[in-house]
Amino acid sequence: MKKTVSVTFEPGGRIVQGQSGEMLIDLARSQGVHINASCGGSGVCGKCRIIIEKGGVEGGKSEKISAEDFEKGVRLACSSVMIDDVTVRVPTDSSLHKGGLSLQVPVRHRAMEHHFDIDSLRKEGLFFPPVEKVALELPPASATDNMADAGRLVQGLKNQYDEHRLIIGLPALRKLRDALREKNFNTTVTLARPVHNNGKTHVVNVQSGNWVNRNYGLAVDIGTTTVWGQLIDLHTGEILAYTGDYNGQISYGEDVISRIIYAEKPKGAELMQELVAATINKVITTLLAESDVDRDEIDSITVAANTTMTHLFLSLEPHNIRRAPYVPVSTFFPPIRATDLNLDLPKHAIALLYPAISSYVGGDIVAGVMGSGMYRTDKLTLYIDIGTNAEIVIGSKEWLVCAACSAGPAFEGGGIGYGMRAANGAISDFSMHPQTFEPMNTTIGRKAPIGICGSGLLIIIATLFEHGVIDQRGKFNQDLDTPRIRKGKSGGEFVLAWKDECGINSDITISEVDIENFIRAKAAIYAGVKTLVEEVGLHITDLERIILAGAFGSYIDLDSAMTVGLLPEFDAGKIMYVGNGSLMGARMSELSNHIRQDVVNAVQKMTSFELSEVAKFKDEYVASLFLPHTDTGLFPGVKNRKEALLNS
Repeated sequence: MKKTVSVTFEPGGRIVQGQSGEMLIDLARSQGVHINASCGGSGVCGKCRIIIEKGGVEGGKSEKISAEDFEKGVRLACSSVMIDDVTVRVPTDSSLHKGGLSLQVPVRHRAMEHHFDIDSLRKEGLFFPPVEKVALELPPASATDNMADAGRLVQGLKNQYDEHRLIIGLPALRKLRDALREKNFNTTVTLARPVHNNGKTHVVNVQSGNWVNRNYGLAVDIGTTTVWGQLIDLHTGEILAYTGDYNGQISYGEDVISRIIYAEKPKGAELMQELVAATINKVITTLLAESDVDRDEIDSITVAANTTMTHLFLSLEPHNIRRAPYVPVSTFFPPIRATDLNLDLPKHAIALLYPAISSYVGGDIVAGVMGSGMYRTDKLTLYIDIGTNAEIVIGSKEWLVCAACSAGPAFEGGGIGYGMRAANGAISDFSMHPQTFEPMNTTIGRKAPIGICGSGLLIIIATLFEHGVIDQRGKFNQDLDTPRIRKGKSGGEFVLAWKDECGINSDITISEVDIENFIRAKAAIYAGVKTLVEEVGLHITDLERIILAGAFGSYIDLDSAMTVGLLPEFDAGKIMYVGNGSLMGARMSELSNHIRQDVVNAVQKMTSFELSEVAKFKDEYVASLFLPHTDTGLFPGVKNRKEALLNS
């Protein structure tokens, strides 16, 4: 018979109630306590480690937990069943580190940062929000002028603003009588513009008096890991506040495939929608708290997300996104009432969503292409957003081609023994003495090291390679005179930090298995770029500009990226960082209806390649499984730097 049990989560001392026989990870999820479950709780990844400090659970064993650790109370949350009151400690490597959230491009990249220029938007006549407020002064109704209120409103918009083809929505009609009479027929009308010129303008709200200067919108990027939002003054174009939070879906898997699998379960899709909507609502609440804007003053929200996140947000069946021939339900989405998406916004607020290209090139990439201005340039440009999936776009204002390649989670710390997200204590920079091979680690927040984030992993591997500590295959040089190179459980490894220097109870190492996983990830990206360029009859040397986007893309050290063969050798002055390109594009569409029209045109001329169907991609991938490449002639600068270091 089941009974109520009390569970205390440490650190923090949070006490929640559950039922005996309930899986511990399910209780944690339901209470918003994050335990890292990269595999969605299927027991494969072994990352949902917890420590049972008091009380009892059944199960939790795994081959990924040593007998010694098991004796210390270490368990896997995904297979631990509660049987009585229990105290659970969630280790730092199993929980979320919110200190790692960052929207900014790092200081070292600021000179190459792309800036969104609102003044240029005005000069080009593009500053024209899709949801606009206009003031109307209407003649009051009388015995000689008894036109219906709606007709009076339509006539006033036609006479004063030359507005035609209007539709008044039901929420606006319900407010119309009082809104007109409260200020003697002086009113403010909120208009939602169509994408196409031959479309109809919708009257979505009416207010008594003049509120033209109080028009606000939201730009939101729904990422697989995080949700970012900006509160925008649509009258001035100013960003009033921005913030981010971890996507609430993350406890059900850290990648889109795990989310899709869960969404296919009974009521799974409903839960996925509720979780991401709840996260967006938290972001909105924080944004409003940081400004003097009332919730009722939000008139629109523009959302950009990858194809899976968009489907889950809209409760669209994602089943075929992960199955050949990889067909999404839709790539274009109509304007939607925000309240229909469980968003805590006024009834008149309109949600606008970026269109996608395919199952794996989504609206977040389209938004980045628009926000960066790539679709308007004469220069042959490579746009690349690097994460678990690397999305690649190549082209100019004349044509665009795109593709996605699965890089795996290495750039976000996944599949790496001591890998973690970018958070306090993560090794993010690294250097080495060329004779003693002693390392110098730099961590986020200047805290004792507890792991390695993606940008740190890149620099570490590049440095080890340049100093001859590892060879082209990523294998350690066992002949070097240093105690830091040793044999570990899975082959050779290098000690980055000794136990007494760390914030965790072990040495922090990088192993040959870690390096192999990294090489696979970088090989997929370089092969994808090279294949896509050559499929359109060009060569990598024809590229005139590279745009790097995304959280990892913003933190890439260029020299390191070229040293390992992640990016082609390129003039640093021709590389541009955009940070969160998805959020930038969402903001751009909030401020410019013309951009929304351009989006349709850009998507229609964007050709998508399925790299798995391109025969030469596999050959390019195999050739890239070395540092930096089997063809060292593609990276002459790397060869020169390496020789100079070894001869110094």
